[in-house]
Amino acid sequence: MTDLPLRERLYKIIFEFDSPAGRRFDTWLFVLILASLAVVLVDSVESYRQRFGTALTLLEWGFTLFFAVEYLTRLYCSPKRLRYAFSFFGLIDLLAVLPSLLALFFPASQYLMVVRILRLLRIFRVLKLRQYLIQANFLLTALRSSRQKITVFLVSIASMVVVFGAVMYVIEGPANGFTSIPQSIYWAIVTLTTVGFGDITPKTPLGQAVASLVMITGYAVIAVPTGIFTAELSNAMRSDGVLKQPCPCCPKAEHEANASFCSRCGSALFTRPSI
Repeated sequence: MTDLPLRERLYKIIFEFDSPAGRRFDTWLFVLILASLAVVLVDSVESYRQRFGTALTLLEWGFTLFFAVEYLTRLYCSPKRLRYAFSFFGLIDLLAVLPSLLALFFPASQYLMVVRILRLLRIFRVLKLRQYLIQANFLLTALRSSRQKITVFLVSIASMVVVFGAVMYVIEGPANGFTSIPQSIYWAIVTLTTVGFGDITPKTPLGQAVASLVMITGYAVIAVPTGIFTAELSNAMRSDGVLKQPCPCCPKAEHEANASFCSRCGSALFTRPSI
């Protein structure tokens, strides 16, 4: 790789991950992204900002300088610069440095510094190794397969909360806080999802009975989208008669469709969730 032009060498290091230099770059980029997020979080705490304000500012400008140089380098070595600049990750890379630069020239834009938290999205650029891509493809396949089922489920839930909200509006009325049907629908959503803020509560016995029914229904429907997605994810992983689940202890990446243990080393392919 040393015989390649500088632009191609930089491209292989920054945009590719199948070389030792590319993997080292991704590792350091991952560490710096997490460190910059830690600085943003600490800087939002007033007591820490008063004690370590100068150090946090210097660290932030150090991260901003690094990400700015990285962004310009990506533009330099990218074969299609405009396509990269207006791509999703290109815009995220720009937003990683833009708030700090705007705050330098326009003090009124200081509150835009919170946009730095979008640097977290850059982690998805780093997590591009093969094992992560395989798992991500499983999730995307399962989401696509379960899209219609989940859509029907969400429409059913939406219809249910409208009905429950209208019923509670009739039963309780404005005197008990249910001032309108939209307000009652809000109560139904909060109750059905078992959040229970308590800002609106039924007062009549009939209203409390309906509320109990909504709570029980909420517990019954919570598991439905999880079950749909889990079933589709299992089908995606066992497609074509092959279980595309890598062994956690050896390099074997695929197993028989109904396998629970690795045929090479005998390790369990799935861990039992703790209760």
